[in-house]
Amino acid sequence: MSKEVSTEHPDLTQAQLAELQGLDGRPDVIDLPEAPAENWRYAHRLFKPRKEAISLRVDADVLDWLKRRSGRYQTEINHILREKMEADAT
Repeated sequence: MSKEVSTEHPDLTQAQLAELQGLDGRPDVIDLPEAPAENWRYAHRLFKPRKEAISLRVDADVLDWLKRRSGRYQTEINHILREKMEADAT
């Protein structure tokens, strides 16, 4: 899957453009150090899925429990549902 590199960029020389063409869309990462596992510890927090507004009927006692756990009960509902979804996916 080769992409054309724009030759209209004034800051690149013809040699640099030719080098970019030769990469075939893949960067040269041979000299980059391995990233430690710790770098990925909070990676899931960067994921921000698209939200969709819905109407949901919840038992009053369940809603009271959610509100006691967190003032952000809608976020808590989403968190519980995401945990269940991810557990079912494995």
